[in-house]
Order: sequence, then C-alpha cells, then structure tokens
Amino acid sequence: MHLSHNEENSFSLTRFESMLKTNDVLFFDSSEFENIVHYYLENGKIALAKKAVKLGLSQHPSSINLRLLKVEILVFEDKLDLAENLLDEIFDLESSNEEIYIQKANILSKKDQHSDAIAMLKLALDITMDEADVYSLIGMEYLFLEDFENAKKNFMKCLEADEEDYSALYNIMYCFDFLEQTQEAIDYLNSFLDRNPYSEVGWHQLGKQYFDLRNYKKALAAFDFAIISDDYFIGAYLEKGKVLEKMGRYNEAIENYKITLDLDDPTSFAYLRIGKCYEKLGLEELALKNYRQTVHEDPLLDKGWIAITDFFYKKGNYRKALYYINKAINIDGENVLYWKRYARINNKLQQLEEAERGYRKSLELGNYELDTWIKRCDILIDLGEYEAALQNLLQAVEFYPETAEVEYRMAGLYFMLQKAEQGYYHLNSGLKLDFEYYIIIEELFPSIFARKSVKDKIKTHLNSCS
Repeated sequence: MHLSHNEENSFSLTRFESMLKTNDVLFFDSSEFENIVHYYLENGKIALAKKAVKLGLSQHPSSINLRLLKVEILVFEDKLDLAENLLDEIFDLESSNEEIYIQKANILSKKDQHSDAIAMLKLALDITMDEADVYSLIGMEYLFLEDFENAKKNFMKCLEADEEDYSALYNIMYCFDFLEQTQEAIDYLNSFLDRNPYSEVGWHQLGKQYFDLRNYKKALAAFDFAIISDDYFIGAYLEKGKVLEKMGRYNEAIENYKITLDLDDPTSFAYLRIGKCYEKLGLEELALKNYRQTVHEDPLLDKGWIAITDFFYKKGNYRKALYYINKAINIDGENVLYWKRYARINNKLQQLEEAERGYRKSLELGNYELDTWIKRCDILIDLGEYEAALQNLLQAVEFYPETAEVEYRMAGLYFMLQKAEQGYYHLNSGLKLDFEYYIIIEELFPSIFARKSVKDKIKTHLNSCS
C-alpha cells in the first residue's frame, strides 16, 4: 500500500515524536527531516524544529537544505552573526542556491538594511524557479522603506507569476489605498477580473473600492459576483450587508448578516449590524436582543457596549444606560469613549460628582476635545469648585488659546475668586473674540453679570462695535 504525501508526513512526525519520548535513535532520510522541520516552523514549535534540525544534521551532515533550515531558525532567534557565518559556509559549497540569497536578504532586513536586502533578493530572482515568492519578498522590503509605488509594482509581478496569490492582491490594494489611487485600483481590479472572472477575492476588493466611493450600486453588484464565485465567502456577505444598510434596505441587510451566522461561528460584528438594522426599522426588542448577543460574543468590542448604552440613553432610560456603561468600564477602564458616556449619563441623572469624574478621566486618557474641558468646567462651577474649574481651563487654554468660550468662563471664575483685574482682562479678551458669547457670563455667573461695572464694560464694547 502506498501512502499519500500527507500520510507520509504524518507517519514521519509520529515516528519522530515517538523517538523523542523513548530516546531511541531512528533513521529518517533528509527530505523527511526537512518536512518535519517545516511543519514545526509553520506551527511555531521552534524548540522541536531545532531538535529536528540537530538530529537531521547528525544523520545527514552534508544536507544543504537542513543547514539552510538551521540558518532560518538562527535568524528567527536573532542570532544573526551565527546565521551569516553558516550562510558563508553554505555559499562556498553551493553558490547557486536561491535560498542563500533569500536568507542573506532576511538578515539584512532584520538589520534595517532594506535597500541591501532588495539588491540581494534581485540576485535570487535571477536563479529562482519561484519568481512569485521572491517578488513578494521584494515588495515587502519596499513597504518597509515606505516606497509604495515600487512595492505595488513588485506585488503586481508576484500576482502575474501566481494569480492565486491573494496575499499579493491584498498588498497591492493596500498600496493603492495608501497612495489614495482609488480609480487606479478599480482599473487594475477590472483588468485582473477580465483574466480571472471567478476570483471571489478580486470581486470583493472591487466592491470595497466602490463602497469607499459611495457608489453603492456598483459595490452591490461586485459583492454579488463575489458570492456567485464562492457562496461560502463570509466577507462578501458582510460587505454586501453594509452596502444594503447604506441604501436603506435594512431587511435585506439583516438577511445577509444572518447568512454569515449560519456559515461559520457567529461574530459580534454581525450581531451588532443586525441590531443596528432592527433599531432603524423600529424593532427595538430585536435590536436589544442582538446588542446583548454582541457583547456576549465579544465583551471587548467597545462598539457593542456603546450601542446598548446609546440605545437606552436615546430612550431616556439613563439608569439602564449607566448600568451598561459601568459594565463596560469594569471590562476596559481605559476606554475614553466609555468615560465620556459615563460623564454624560451621570450629568443627566444630576450626579455631578460622578459626571465630573467621567470628564476628568476622559482628559487623563488623552481626550482633549474642547467640549470635554468645557463640560467639566461647568460641572465644577455647579459644584462651587471655582479654583478646580479655573485650573481645568488653564490647562484647556494650552490647547485652545484665544477661544471665546474659555475666556468668558475664565473671566467669571476670576471674579468669583475675587481677582477682578484678571476677570476684566479675560472679559475683554472674550468680547474681542466673539461679542455674542457674553451670554455665558449671564448664564453661569448671574451674580457677576448683575454687576454694574461688568454691564458697563459689555455696553461700552457694544457701542464701540456699532
């Protein structure tokens, strides 16, 4: 009975691992060792790969391929000097082996010498039987150099050599996107699809380009062709669902998202989009059910928690909204989107200390939007914390100098803190920047606005402008 290639590999692996357990020494031919090492490297089992190489070279010390695999492991472990020395030895024995140049390029790349790596790979290109692989490696080196035009050209050559190399196609699209060459990308994909009309990945990528251009009719057609080419292509159903949403065809979008749930393990993204569609259709119970399923599937997906929180917030059920945003914060306390909602909800509930805490935490996490500084300031004013409110604005003015909303508040706070000179200074600044915003003084500091000197200052400015 003859074994298939996969069965032979499996048999070799079983014998090898049995040998390691029993300490018996069994003989394998060099190709068996090569397959064993490749298997372990592909599965990230470096320690076992090293053992296989060591045993392989003890039985086949002249094997060039096993030595090259040893080089590959040394490079992976960043033992670059040892790898280079071994490569030099191999080069003296077999200078026409393309893998030598590829590994030399790999070492140069690790040293950030990407231009030299490209030169080395071009030498490999002259002798290789697998041009697609080498063009792909050259493309990656150009990506490291952020030379997207040359990267794109080499990935295109890779795809010409192997039209089923979809990683090359994805890289080409990445380059087009980075270079903002949307129409060029569409032209390229149409040319590719003329040669490969049943390429589901090609149609999928074309659909995404049309989607970005908001040409939803063409995007929908492209995703339909992707599904015709492969009716198990989950990505195409998801993208088609997104297009149908944009077109307001929510029931059809739901159908496509549900197909993905049947084809493979359910995804939180699909449940989220289904929930959004049901909410737009006014089917609130079904929307809520899918939002809850979203956070059940992936508790780390912030969009799920935000959707369910916003659902209750929009209904005016602030207690429920607060319950869910607290659950989200317990899972990820460093998410600024959660803290901003926490602040806004507590503000609605008149829980001012907690609202202030939410805005303060948002600022600590790097959310420096003017709105965040202003809202925290106003809450501190309501709490009578004038000094803290002023300190908050002194930080804000570093990011938003000469901003009327900030200047009027600073004026009011300085007056409240009995620092009239600074109060008048910032009042003048505010009036110069935007006269109409003086209403901030009236709303936030009515006792200050009632002062004759303040009213006279505003009146004088108004007269000078008229």
